[in-house]
Amino acid sequence: MKQLLLVGLGGMIGSMLRYLTGQVIRLENFPYATFTVNLLGSLLIGAIMGVAARQEGFSNWRLFLATGICGGFTTFSAFAWENLQLLGQERYGTFAAYTGATLALGIGAVALGYWLTK
Repeated sequence: MKQLLLVGLGGMIGSMLRYLTGQVIRLENFPYATFTVNLLGSLLIGAIMGVAARQEGFSNWRLFLATGICGGFTTFSAFAWENLQLLGQERYGTFAAYTGATLALGIGAVALGYWLTK
């Protein structure tokens, strides 16, 4: 239950930060808010996982910060982290399939959902 609360509280904070970022960055010719959130989230999850790899007993903080805050802020950070792990494991085929399928099918799913509700 403690872990669920850590993730939930972190997710709430991350979602609020995501919303605030969108309110502050309001340029319409390019999705700068999403771009910024994705890059910041990726930087943060990398730093958090780097610290977690060096410190014992960091698992609750990792849940709160990486899964919670970064997950609520952007799921792209988890996607980027997973891809980095695949590259580090030299699983290039899996990396290419995962990245390509996520982008193509994700965009396709958005289009399908939009089309179904139009």
